[in-house]
Amino acid sequence: MAAAAFRWVLQLHRDVPRAARFYTEGLDFTAHVCTLRWAELQSGPLQLALLHSRNIPETQKGYSSMLSFTVADINSTVAKLMALGAELDGPIRYEIHGKVAALRCIDGHMLGLYEPA
Repeated sequence: MAAAAFRWVLQLHRDVPRAARFYTEGLDFTAHVCTLRWAELQSGPLQLALLHSRNIPETQKGYSSMLSFTVADINSTVAKLMALGAELDGPIRYEIHGKVAALRCIDGHMLGLYEPA
């Protein structure tokens, strides 16, 4: 019997096309499918699925899944994501190993960004 194979990370969103735009324009994901209810996005081997849910409160700011990304330029990536509706969750930190930032995407999911030193 084969071991389980990873399929994708799934996030619930109120507005799937807007969320897909957030990831494609903000983090250069490729969209393979994007409808009002479902999207399939890809970045390297990572597949991200977005599913429509009207049950997400407008005020949701709690922690949920966190996606972490290595980026070449954290400042420009943060600026792009904020222009697309993200909120910085604390300041960009300058660690000995590189820069790190935490953001909330448009439906409150956490994103971690890392720029190596």
